Amino acid sequence: MADRVTVIGWDGSPPTAAARSALSAATLVAGAAHHLALPEVPGTAERIRLGSIALAARRIAAHRGTAVVLADGDPGFFGVVRALRAPEFGLEVEVVPAVSSVAAAFARAGMPWDDAQVVVAHRRTLRRAVNVCRAHTKVAVLTSPGAGPAELGLLLDGVHRTFVICEELGTEREQVSVVTSDNAADHTWRDPNVVIVIGGPVTAADGSGWIAGRDPGAGPRGWTLPAQAYGGGLGEGETDLLRAAQLARLGPRVGDLVWDIGSGSGAFAVEAARCGAAVIAVDRDPDACGRTAGAARHFGVQLQVVHGTAPHILENLPEPDVVRVGGGGAAVVSAVADRRAQRIVAHAATRDAAELMGRDLSEHGYDVECALLQSVELDTRAWAEKERSVAFLLSGRLPERSP
Repeated sequence: MADRVTVIGWDGSPPTAAARSALSAATLVAGAAHHLALPEVPGTAERIRLGSIALAARRIAAHRGTAVVLADGDPGFFGVVRALRAPEFGLEVEVVPAVSSVAAAFARAGMPWDDAQVVVAHRRTLRRAVNVCRAHTKVAVLTSPGAGPAELGLLLDGVHRTFVICEELGTEREQVSVVTSDNAADHTWRDPNVVIVIGGPVTAADGSGWIAGRDPGAGPRGWTLPAQAYGGGLGEGETDLLRAAQLARLGPRVGDLVWDIGSGSGAFAVEAARCGAAVIAVDRDPDACGRTAGAARHFGVQLQVVHGTAPHILENLPEPDVVRVGGGGAAVVSAVADRRAQRIVAHAATRDAAELMGRDLSEHGYDVECALLQSVELDTRAWAEKERSVAFLLSGRLPERSP
């Protein structure tokens, strides 16, 4: 094992005294090509081009001497420190940090970033990163080849965002560009880059922030809100307890895309968005689409409203993670199951309708559960019954994809 391993962050500034001291003693230096070209790297040191972190870590673990790993920005923030400290390599490291590329990008844009979400986009995580950009008003995306500004823009089809693209931060070729998301695919962008994605209402800071990123306590308390919060007039399939049960079955979370088919008043769509998920609300009634958009504005959440009739309108929508079918019956449930959402919920007024949807979900390979939900609202002044509702709640889960 190497006698000493120092990880040095690089942000384009001259190396600190601690960094120069570690480099002068290094017998092995690992980094990207522009790191290995730094004049402070000893000419006699073994050099490793940092491609595969695991391969480099094994080389460092087998080295007899003093090793230095150079990385852009703060190596402890979505950087190499976590990989090098993995138990299989047994490396203890010292870290000399630098300004993270995210902090540098927001500094170039002249914007605060304590209220921003920060995501990493690889090919395997690109879709989830895009969903975060759909759901939140300020997101920093650390990109990678094949998951850069162009790909982000293409997958955000139908959602307007502004991109602040920072290329090759800290180098002589640094460039900052501002484009709309629909134009990002028209350019070729240099790696590495950071994309700040801005969209939706951005309010001035009031000095009350206490947690980085999205405040989980923002807005009214509760998974579901009473009908009065939405102006009353919710449909039969939008009762408080049914929505709470649907949310519990689906478990929408940050990085997910939720379809709400038959959004009605927008109550479920808003509550799924309050969980941090991206939401596409679909309804064939233009008035319902307007109510859903209004509810989203009222509660300060981001969601996309699509006017159209399911199942046909669903064909061009991006792949969902979880789906609530609020209208359309078995035909819509079948079309959704064809898209292989991880979880699907639907409701029915009769047992026959519930059985029909349940059989279809089973034929598509879903594990199916059904519950008869009955709620009775009481007037607590006289403890007399005010309103009674009954519904069959269907839920389907794909066993091979369930977390």
